[in-house]
Amino acid sequence: LVGRPKVSIKTIQSLYRKKEAISMMTAQDYPSGLVVDQSGIDMCLVGDSLAMVSLGFDSTNPLTVEDMLHHCRAVARGAKAPFIVADLPYGSYEASPDDAVRVSLRFMKEGNCDAVKLEGGVEMAETIHRITRIGIPVLAHIGLTPQRQSALGGFRVQGKTAKQASALLKDAFAVQEAGAFGVVLEAIPAEIAGYITQQLKIPTIGIGAGVHCSGQVLVQNDALGLFDKFVPK
Repeated sequence: LVGRPKVSIKTIQSLYRKKEAISMMTAQDYPSGLVVDQSGIDMCLVGDSLAMVSLGFDSTNPLTVEDMLHHCRAVARGAKAPFIVADLPYGSYEASPDDAVRVSLRFMKEGNCDAVKLEGGVEMAETIHRITRIGIPVLAHIGLTPQRQSALGGFRVQGKTAKQASALLKDAFAVQEAGAFGVVLEAIPAEIAGYITQQLKIPTIGIGAGVHCSGQVLVQNDALGLFDKFVPK
């Protein structure tokens, strides 16, 4: 797989149209970036999960923008072909769309990323719209949003009730309408994730959301058994 073509937004959209599974895995440094690159995986997520799996924090929230940019640059040196998506860290984008645009530009310019990912649905639609309008691709993230786990009562499955499922569908439509090129569905019942996937016109990337999504994302350290606090469901 050495020298494979660079994955682009058009590659992702083509896979989606052909109903081919989209693969995504996290990386947090040069060696893990190489793993994603040499495995033929489509997208590489520099996830804020690195706060827990690499830096030993109890949550993703302590990560700073400078932390993430440092890790993004390292990953980009190894992951040459995958489409690189970076998590915007907690506290860097929520206050205003202007803040979100500024920090997204830094990730594109200084982090050598291809896109950014942020958490939230309806309430983040204007922010997603603003970022995408200036030409930065956005991957949305709904369901279990780890940066907000305190408000959610911990790392719990979302969308179990009809009311929650309806809210998730509204979130999914909102981020699609705002211009997101795809949406991560985390910790959502498989039937709900499948229904959302059927209704949308953009790819869904599942993590703990069953087999009916357009693709799957895995935390590399979890997949390789390198994180001592990971407990499979």
